Amino acid sequence: MRATTLVLLLALGLSTACASRAAKPDRPEDVGPEPGSPRVTKREQMPRSYLGEGLASFYGPGLHGRPTASGERFNQNALTAAHRKARFGSCLRVVNMENGRSVEVRVNDRGPFVEGRIVDVSQAAAAKLGMLDKGVVRVRLYRCADNVSEIPRAMWAAPV
Repeated sequence: MRATTLVLLLALGLSTACASRAAKPDRPEDVGPEPGSPRVTKREQMPRSYLGEGLASFYGPGLHGRPTASGERFNQNALTAAHRKARFGSCLRVVNMENGRSVEVRVNDRGPFVEGRIVDVSQAAAAKLGMLDKGVVRVRLYRCADNVSEIPRAMWAAPV
């Protein structure tokens, strides 16, 4: 009895080892994203001026008039921003991904220091982006066509 069971199990094991694998169905090449799903743009398809995307917030009344990391006084009514790495005085174009509005801001501060956020904009820039009611929105960042803003260099450059 044991010998027949052992032979039967051995024959069953050998026959399954020789069986062909189930083939995966071929994926059609022309299939696009499902309707209603968010479209994702690959990094290679973005323009060279693209810096990234993430969450943006704004800061204003509590810090108005206080010194920024660049040394100038913060003005909530100016089109300025805080970015972790961009040079002081450089120009960034911030695009609100929810409504398509955009604004060009001048970097004059460091931040944001909240994880997941990519830029903090002034209250005036937030108003142009249409984000005053929400406070935090998803944005894309680009370098402006001009590398440096129109503000005189004496305002943000280090003395020589």
